[in-house]
Amino acid sequence: MRAGWRCEYCLLPEEHGGYPHHVDHIVSRKHGGESGEDNLAFACPVCNRNKGTDVASLSTVSGQPIRLFHPRQQAWPEHFQFVGPRIDPLSETGEATVRLLRLDDRWRVQERAASQLAEIPEA
Repeated sequence: MRAGWRCEYCLLPEEHGGYPHHVDHIVSRKHGGESGEDNLAFACPVCNRNKGTDVASLSTVSGQPIRLFHPRQQAWPEHFQFVGPRIDPLSETGEATVRLLRLDDRWRVQERAASQLAEIPEA
């Protein structure tokens, strides 16, 4: 309920996903993450699969590790913005997350356009 039944990475409502959303360990148990509320996020199957156990990606500019977006510690609008149905990054964290989770693959953009999902839900 905390996520408003939307993926906390791409904001896709569960009702538009085709399959039930999952509970994602933001920091996987493999990397020492706990199963407490502060380490769990509601994620669509595509974001959950693409993220896997990753917690970071390499910067395309510096080659240095950049942590992925952490829905319990960071605010979505500080790292991403909708430009029509696209999700554009606003930070290195946003860029790494968009790239690794493939938030702007063509079919995901088409899915958001068809569902008119280019908006951030009210808090």
